[in-house]
Amino acid sequence: MNIQLIMDYLSALNLHNNREWYHANKEAYKEANAEFEELLQMLILEIGKFDSSILHNNPKDLTFKIVRDTRFSHDKSPYNPAFRAHISSQGKLPVPVGYYLMIKPGDQSFLGGGLFADMFKDATRMVRDYIVLHGEEWEAIIHEPEFEKYFMVQGTALKNVPAGYEKEHPQAEFLKYKSWYLEYPLKDEEVTSAQMFPEEAAAIFRIMKPFHDYLNRALAEFTMPAR
Repeated sequence: MNIQLIMDYLSALNLHNNREWYHANKEAYKEANAEFEELLQMLILEIGKFDSSILHNNPKDLTFKIVRDTRFSHDKSPYNPAFRAHISSQGKLPVPVGYYLMIKPGDQSFLGGGLFADMFKDATRMVRDYIVLHGEEWEAIIHEPEFEKYFMVQGTALKNVPAGYEKEHPQAEFLKYKSWYLEYPLKDEEVTSAQMFPEEAAAIFRIMKPFHDYLNRALAEFTMPAR
């Protein structure tokens, strides 16, 4: 596995972010993508040591396209110079929540987890309702010393506690959230350590797992909207 090849390709794409260069270097993309899928396979095996629910996944099914939807963006660059994947028991779907990886040169890579998809109102409501009923467990998870060493819960949030929820609830600040997620930033040299990266990334993901389990219990009845 050659992670440096991935980084070199993405760096070049960032410098030449146009369709002509992309198509002229399609073989380089295929080589970098193959390395990324090999990395994902190793990561699946490492995560599988503590979360067997993800072992059935095929790396090809977990990745996201690098082509950008520029219709509503001021940035008209056609490609996102990053390789991204989400690993969960249901593949790359946002629910159930799982383990997110983005590799992007320039110290922009990160490991992520939690619920990013705040466009799903039912999912947001389910998590809020679950926090209302299981607030002490929530606090125990997010204030566990090892968790606090690496993470702080992030997410888009309302200014006020939404209607239907107590303003004085002990977890009122988290009831304002529409999404609840974690990010662990990575420097380029951490990513390019091919021998150690899958194992070290899995160690970070393992610390996330109680947070994931909590959210997935909250989202047990959630169904993805039909497209």
